[in-house]
Amino acid sequence: MEKNIKWGIVGLGRIARAFAEGLKHTDNGTLHCVASRDLDKAIKFAEEWDAPHSAGSYEELAKREDIDAVYVATPHSEHARLATLCMNHGKAVLCEKPMAVNAKQVETMIRCAKENNVLLMEGMWTRFPPLMTEIRNILNSGALGKVKTLQADFGFRPPSRNPNSRLFSKALAGGSMLDIGVYPISLSFMVFGKPSKISTECHLGETGVDEQAAYLFKYSEGQMAVLHSSLEGETAQEAFISGTEGTLRVHKQCWRPQKMTFTKKGCEPELIAMPFQGNGFNYEAKSFGDLLLSGEKDSPIMPLRESLAIHEVMDSIREKWGMQYTMDLD
Repeated sequence: MEKNIKWGIVGLGRIARAFAEGLKHTDNGTLHCVASRDLDKAIKFAEEWDAPHSAGSYEELAKREDIDAVYVATPHSEHARLATLCMNHGKAVLCEKPMAVNAKQVETMIRCAKENNVLLMEGMWTRFPPLMTEIRNILNSGALGKVKTLQADFGFRPPSRNPNSRLFSKALAGGSMLDIGVYPISLSFMVFGKPSKISTECHLGETGVDEQAAYLFKYSEGQMAVLHSSLEGETAQEAFISGTEGTLRVHKQCWRPQKMTFTKKGCEPELIAMPFQGNGFNYEAKSFGDLLLSGEKDSPIMPLRESLAIHEVMDSIREKWGMQYTMDLD
């Protein structure tokens, strides 16, 4: 493989545009081909983002021999099918979060990656910006002492509440948890790992999906994560990490981490700002590209075992709610 990775994108909505912009700010990859079920849409997208090729089906892109890696940017109801399609044609896959609808699908994707000896990673892009690296450094240094509590939320009210949209359609695995709740849940895994006990409540809307939910995670040494997701109103969109010797407040928007306040016990608060170079998606694209060029098959920042564990927890939460998707029955 050349040092410049040739990327393909399947699914050409808002998140695909963000990734295409991010690729412009990397030094190891370029956009080579885009695919949509609507060829005209693919052609227009390719023209806008200077991609030399376009395809009128996902299968056509997957079969191309000049593609090294594929970014799966469709609604998550299609992630498992399209990721396995691309991996079965030898492509490395960066799959937009959440990786799939449930843990069973994630297991299938991981098995497919191993069978085809290709790199697979969940596109949890918030793990990769410089400020998040600094947060991990502070946590690992012990500067906060023993970390005891995490509070994090992500909520907004969409301008359209179309019951057939990906946010509210049960057929498309809609709801606040899979779309935005996965951000604070993933952060809790980065800080504490998998919880030993889960308490949760939700409000199910007219379409039968969670429009608002709260999650309380407890861990083996008494630590707690208090998390919230909502499609009913805008929340603070901050994260607060508390330890015995200090605190970290990740300021709005914590899912676009660029600014935080570090307060060491007995010291003045320190504001740490690390603005994006690019739009933020460049960091995960660069990290994925470096792994691919090095021949790696898993990411140390967003490992497959952790993506699977996150989905196992989200499955157990939906079980407590009594909420199933049709994909759970496959």
